[in-house]
Amino acid sequence: MDLSNLKPAAGSVKNKKRLGRGQGSGGGGTAGRGNKGAQSRSGYSSKAGFEGGQMPLYRRVPKFGFKNINRKEYHGINVETLQKLFELKGISSFDPEVLYANGLSAKKDLIKILAKGELKTKLDVKAHAFSSAAAKAIEANGGTATKI
Repeated sequence: MDLSNLKPAAGSVKNKKRLGRGQGSGGGGTAGRGNKGAQSRSGYSSKAGFEGGQMPLYRRVPKFGFKNINRKEYHGINVETLQKLFELKGISSFDPEVLYANGLSAKKDLIKILAKGELKTKLDVKAHAFSSAAAKAIEANGGTATKI
């Protein structure tokens, strides 16, 4: 046995139905597209959201609300997470690169340190934002909370 006599399993490969090749082929005439109208023509494509003349969903549903294009989305990291990382790996200086290296954030995330949990050690933290309680907790233990 070699590559020259390999074949697919019997019945696994079907020939494609050749439409529009005369009445005798069984797929001639309208070629499965029905009679007349835009959908029977070549090059037809309906508008996205078109519902046959019925008022489309995107126009039936009312619009409301406001999306602020200047909003900054921060990735929150709790003080207790920093404490755990200190206990496991002995890291006492945190910045976005260290947090990314330890899988706590994505490379381009803006990082905000939040105050959930208890902090028992002196840590030096550099982040894009701090909650007021988190900054107090870090500084209460003799650490520094530096805004980037």
